[in-house]
Amino acid sequence: MPEEDLVELKFRLYDGTDIGPIWYSSASTVAMVKERIVAEWPKDKKIVPKAANDVKLISAGKILENNKTVGQCREPFGELSGGVITMHVLVLAKTKTEKKVVDSPRKSVCSCSIL
Repeated sequence: MPEEDLVELKFRLYDGTDIGPIWYSSASTVAMVKERIVAEWPKDKKIVPKAANDVKLISAGKILENNKTVGQCREPFGELSGGVITMHVLVLAKTKTEKKVVDSPRKSVCSCSIL
């Protein structure tokens, strides 16, 4: 794999910590990158993704699609020689603390002000 075909990526987590930097081939897909992020996720975090589908990557203000390659995601930055591209990681987690609203008869309240 030629060196110019590699892209150095760093992933910023929700609490400001990072995973990486890690070198990826320009031909690697975003889905492959997400799988590696989930595999290398720090175990001491409160929020942990269970699968690659629980992770969204944001680069240059855009959510990256799974079928895009790392090389396609690098385009807004041009050819940064020796530069690390930082991507933000968003974890889509279902919360267990959601409370179900109990169906109870609602009282209608009307309030009017006539001036």
